Amino acid sequence: MTDRPRGGLLALCIAELASWGLLYYSLPVAVTPIAADTGWSHTTITAALSAGLVVSALAGIRVGRVLDAHGPRIVMTTGSLIGVLALLLVAWSPNLAVFFAAWLLAGFAQSATLYPPAFAVITRWYGTERVKPLTMLTLVGGLASTVFAPIIAFLLDEFGWRTSYVIMAGILALLAVPMHALFLNRRWTDEAAVRREDTSPTDRRGQIRAITRTPRFILMQIAMSLATFTLFAVTINIIPLLIHRGSGFGLAAVALGLVGFGQVAGRLGYLGLEKRTSARGRMVLLFACGAAGLWLLAFVPGPLWLLIGIAMVCGGVRGCLTLLQATAVSDRWGTANFGAVNGVFIAPITALTALAPVAGPALAGILGGYPMMAIAMAALLTAATVVSTRT
Repeated sequence: MTDRPRGGLLALCIAELASWGLLYYSLPVAVTPIAADTGWSHTTITAALSAGLVVSALAGIRVGRVLDAHGPRIVMTTGSLIGVLALLLVAWSPNLAVFFAAWLLAGFAQSATLYPPAFAVITRWYGTERVKPLTMLTLVGGLASTVFAPIIAFLLDEFGWRTSYVIMAGILALLAVPMHALFLNRRWTDEAAVRREDTSPTDRRGQIRAITRTPRFILMQIAMSLATFTLFAVTINIIPLLIHRGSGFGLAAVALGLVGFGQVAGRLGYLGLEKRTSARGRMVLLFACGAAGLWLLAFVPGPLWLLIGIAMVCGGVRGCLTLLQATAVSDRWGTANFGAVNGVFIAPITALTALAPVAGPALAGILGGYPMMAIAMAALLTAATVVSTRT
């Protein structure tokens, strides 16, 4: 384990809360007033966020390598500053092209500030004791929409979306930048850093490829990507699915909120699961539970309280998957070159997550409704469960 700066975990939690709230959740909250002011469609505006997340997935591979080599302070502080600049560019956007450019820039910020780099830092700080602090970090990060959605909605009502994004840039500058600049390691000082200095860049690339090109790693990557994609595509579109089953909009909206509560509950329960199962066993168990939940959502006609309960279970599995992603690589291959290896591992997961909100409605349109979309996703997750038995 490397030296942990005093207050480092708290600082990371604050920075994650602000980064998720402003660089991710702000656009879903602001999409309606932006559309009303500009005439751009909701789909087009949301696509800007998805494009930024794809950039984040690709940039995250390089970010992981730089973080391993130079420590987290410069990488994550720079990411926060880029995020501030991106939000200011969103506020200024005179046309759709600049708006998209702003969210592509935000993607670079996300790659250096959201969960993957924070997971790498905590894994380096805590080693084998990483699960508790990882759980704390994801619990705080999971509250980002709860904390910031009302704040952003108030700003939008009071100041309009352009001024609101200027204010949001200021909030990010106040909360995230100093947390990264003052409380993270400038350089790594642990044994892994010493070993790295004694290893040439060519040898390090070889060590990384020796993991990332193995069949086991690739199968795990495929399985985790499919699991994350399918669960997110169904749960994020739970409102139209429940409306199809006879629910009113208000109750369906409450159900979406309860899915979020299920995620938090799942993360709280992960620590106990981690103590009682092997790395492969908990992956298979979680995927199987998620697949069962999706099959039930696809075929159970009601009552609505039962469907909402099933959706909450799916949310709980989603919450566990966040921690599963954070620990899957280190559980199997240790923490050497963790930032780089995990950056490769996370890239397709992040990219597919970016596409999931759009893929759900698109598949529902092609297949003839949201229950049919849920069937397709349940089948994919069942396949992922089978694949996970080989990881």
